[in-house]
Amino acid sequence: MSSVIDLLKSHRSIRKFRPEPIAAELLQSLFEAGQAAATSSFLQGSTIIRVTDPANRSKLAELAGNQKYVETAAEFLVFCADLKRAGNYCDAYEKPFEGDFTEHFIIATVDVALMAQSLVTAAESVDLGICYIGGLRNNPGPVSELLQLPRGVYPVFGLCLGYPDQDPEVKPRLPVPVVVKQDVYKEDGDQESIAGYDEAVRDYYRTRTGGGHGISWSEQVATLLSEKSRPHMREFLAGQGFKFK
Repeated sequence: MSSVIDLLKSHRSIRKFRPEPIAAELLQSLFEAGQAAATSSFLQGSTIIRVTDPANRSKLAELAGNQKYVETAAEFLVFCADLKRAGNYCDAYEKPFEGDFTEHFIIATVDVALMAQSLVTAAESVDLGICYIGGLRNNPGPVSELLQLPRGVYPVFGLCLGYPDQDPEVKPRLPVPVVVKQDVYKEDGDQESIAGYDEAVRDYYRTRTGGGHGISWSEQVATLLSEKSRPHMREFLAGQGFKFK
């Protein structure tokens, strides 16, 4: 089997990092690998803010829910969806700016995800570890103010990057037949497969937490979808120029 496939299947989130820095040449190569990802309509609607100021790192860790590894990772990157850069050229070519349509928001957000995952794969191929930080969206306004993000740009997530100082197990994923459907969406046999998967997830959590909680996947996601989730995001995005027309 391809070593790339093995690499992708071995992904873990790393939350404890060794102190050594990432060489500038390697970091540059990782950025270039991220940029090589697919981009819809060649928009290239992603911007990375590399946060090096310790005070800003500390503030971002707090804003993300006191996630201390934001401070301790060798690098902390904030991936932003960016319609401003391309939008600057509407005036130059005497075209109206219509970048507040929902589709443009989707394009830029998907661009960010593709770019980040390509960078992550490249990083993991050279023994670096990563942890995505969606917690930045807990406080997107203060994050944007700290990073001086203009209208047309919003922080999608952060990324901790560094050399791992832990070796966690790989978290089990849903069985492939539950996720991959043939021709049409159907759920035949899914409940039985997910019941078995729930047991695997319980065992994973019991092992990871040293005999702690053994919550199942189905209970975890049912809780997630039964609660309000960052209701401030709609108003924040509108304020940043994402009107969802």
